[in-house]
Amino acid sequence: MKKILLYILISATTVASAFAQKDAQAKTILNKLSRQYKAYSSVKTDFLLKIDNQQAGISQTQSGTLIVRPKTNKYRVVLYAGGTASKTAVAQEIISDGKSQWTYLKDAGEVQLSDADNSAEAFNPSQIFTMYEHGFKYLYTGQQKAGGKIYQVIDLTPEDANRSYFKVRLMVDKAHNRLYSAQIFDKNGGRYNYILRSFTPNVKITDATFTYNKSAHPGVEVVDLR
Repeated sequence: MKKILLYILISATTVASAFAQKDAQAKTILNKLSRQYKAYSSVKTDFLLKIDNQQAGISQTQSGTLIVRPKTNKYRVVLYAGGTASKTAVAQEIISDGKSQWTYLKDAGEVQLSDADNSAEAFNPSQIFTMYEHGFKYLYTGQQKAGGKIYQVIDLTPEDANRSYFKVRLMVDKAHNRLYSAQIFDKNGGRYNYILRSFTPNVKITDATFTYNKSAHPGVEVVDLR
């Protein structure tokens, strides 16, 4: 299951098209979100990943942190072990310097090294706010109020019919023009909901953030997949 979480977060394979055309209102909202995100030098966000699959009897929540540099496709994703808000023990990490990608799996005692995919068709965490720009159709479905805030709801359906899930639902904070959540609906009944708990733009970070530190992981096997 843990490897599946990483697969969904990084490869984000897409789905059959359900909408006949791209919706103008949805595009206006998404373009505004994209412009704001691309203006930042870096972004840090803490998130919750809620996983539900009634058919498989799965219901769990995991916390994580995402740090990205939008202009360079550099990112670092950390998934924590433990409870809902736990940030005490790292369970998994995904790191990319724009050229290489390291996927650290603590339980397996290994880190998988591969080439970073920066193509327009690829989807990685640095593109979570701009994923709609390539290969998706989108539809604005209305507003939803929760916790005193108003969210604009947009459904994305990728154009490739040979993918593993059929919809991504985005909720955008109307007042602050920020992504609140992204929920993935897969074809096997799974629901993976990424909820952003915090959003800090232009955070000060060094290049070392986006490189795997071998000395910090003694005894971990490096599996070179390049």
